[in-house]
Amino acid sequence: MPDTITQGIPEASAAAQPRSSLRPGLSLTTLGPLVALLIAGVFFTTQSDRFLTGPNLSLVVQQVMVVGTLGIAQTLVILTAGIDLSVGAIAILSTMVMATVASENGVPAVPALVIGVLLGMAAGALNGLLVTRLNLPPFIVTLGTLSIFTAIALLYSGGSSIQGGDLPELLTWTGTAISLGAFDITTGVLVVLAIYLVVGFALSQTSWGRHVYAVGDDAEASRLAGIRVSRVLFSVYAVAGVIYGLAGWVLIGRAGSATPNGITDGNLQSITAVVIGGTSLFGGRGGVLGTLLGALIVQVFASGLSIIGVDDQYRLFAVGVLVILAVSVDQWIRKVKA
Repeated sequence: MPDTITQGIPEASAAAQPRSSLRPGLSLTTLGPLVALLIAGVFFTTQSDRFLTGPNLSLVVQQVMVVGTLGIAQTLVILTAGIDLSVGAIAILSTMVMATVASENGVPAVPALVIGVLLGMAAGALNGLLVTRLNLPPFIVTLGTLSIFTAIALLYSGGSSIQGGDLPELLTWTGTAISLGAFDITTGVLVVLAIYLVVGFALSQTSWGRHVYAVGDDAEASRLAGIRVSRVLFSVYAVAGVIYGLAGWVLIGRAGSATPNGITDGNLQSITAVVIGGTSLFGGRGGVLGTLLGALIVQVFASGLSIIGVDDQYRLFAVGVLVILAVSVDQWIRKVKA
């Protein structure tokens, strides 16, 4: 039975259904990135016997962690037809605050972690307030807060890094290695996968998730259906902020330190992963599984081209081509469904 808020309005009711999710089976938007990932994997395996080895695959997975986490939050924002350019800046700010209060102010590890995550939520909520209350375009809002949060992080930390040895064990825990035969992962990978599962479930199995898709598909139809569009948008930016804070924690474990230069291009990397993963920049279609595949595709290309001795600039070229192809496919799907 459809939700009561969408009864009597067929267009909005249809819009409230997720276009892609973590259901059994693969949607078209997820199938494309999966096929691309498999083709890339097969190609690089035929070019070098070093590609499909435990150490290399371990490195690929670990290098995807931070961008993959930021990509989850970016997916939520883009599903609402928005965009967030401040993702990396918020993650770095959270990183530096949780590390500084723990190492220099004597705050215990758990409260320090909570402070960092709550700060990320507050920063995301600020983006949400500016978008929903002042009706400013998300691109302009997050372009401005990108500079603001970056400046605050640099001023707060003095531009200095904090080494892992000066941090409590909990803050570096996400870098702890787990050996699975020839394949090594870190606890941070498990944290990221857990976030994917939680957000994927929320998008595909809850009314909140259906409302996120509905708002991205047609905000006006959603409003007429009784969905509180502003509240949904604000919640998306706030939840994204929490994920940015968690990404900051993962970043400390990955880098072995807290540094204000940890992931300065996180905005571009996360958007690239989302777009290649099949989520529509126009909102309403896509999902976090595709984003994970998109992040893996980028890293597989980086690793594979490096192994076979291709200049790193060609990796940038290949990623650019993939982004253009992904957006072209999205446009084609929109025309077919129109």
